[in-house]
Amino acid sequence: MEEERYGRRIRAFRKLKRIQQVEFAKRIGVSTTLLGRMERGEKIPTAEQLQKIADELHIDVQELIGE
Repeated sequence: MEEERYGRRIRAFRKLKRIQQVEFAKRIGVSTTLLGRMERGEKIPTAEQLQKIADELHIDVQELIGE
């Protein structure tokens, strides 16, 4: 599923950068609960959220979505 792919990649990149989930949620302007739902594949991030996530991780959105 698309949701799971996004979630796995967000979590993997976040952990690679050694950023705690609480801190990362603050940086991208979402609740920890919402970030957790994204990382578990329960919620697809919006285009705006994907851009914020990619910016905070210093990667391209295409890397984040796996294309």
